[in-house]
Amino acid sequence: MPTRLDDIDLKILRELQADGRMTNVELARRVGMSAPPCLRRVRALEEAGIIQGYRALVDEEALGFEIVFFAFVHLSSQAEADLVGFQARMRDWPAVRECWTLSGDIDFMLKCVAPDLRAFQALVAELTALPHVRTIRTAVALDKVKDEPIAPI
Repeated sequence: MPTRLDDIDLKILRELQADGRMTNVELARRVGMSAPPCLRRVRALEEAGIIQGYRALVDEEALGFEIVFFAFVHLSSQAEADLVGFQARMRDWPAVRECWTLSGDIDFMLKCVAPDLRAFQALVAELTALPHVRTIRTAVALDKVKDEPIAPI
């Protein structure tokens, strides 16, 4: 895979970000090429790690998760072992849907889900009790205004 993406590669990525379930024939039609070379390009993008995977986007409320919230975590220790330990705990915690390491005053930003207010409070209490957690600020999401793929192609 070349390190530079051409216009066709970018069209493929844009279309797959919008609808990762379309058939290769439909994708090829949308980007203006025949199916076999389109599939070769998709496979090359996958092998190069540019396409990292596919997933279904589901409605969290339909699954009983009424509360989406963000937690901004500041640790008391920046030792590598403590950071790695915190990250490992976040990876294993099902309610934590995203975990980002940040620069500045906040060490981590978490996107979490909870079925109700009681579960939200319990999750925050459990998070607060973790080793090396100095402070936590939370913000409950009221409405999703925009939810786009990360790469603005």
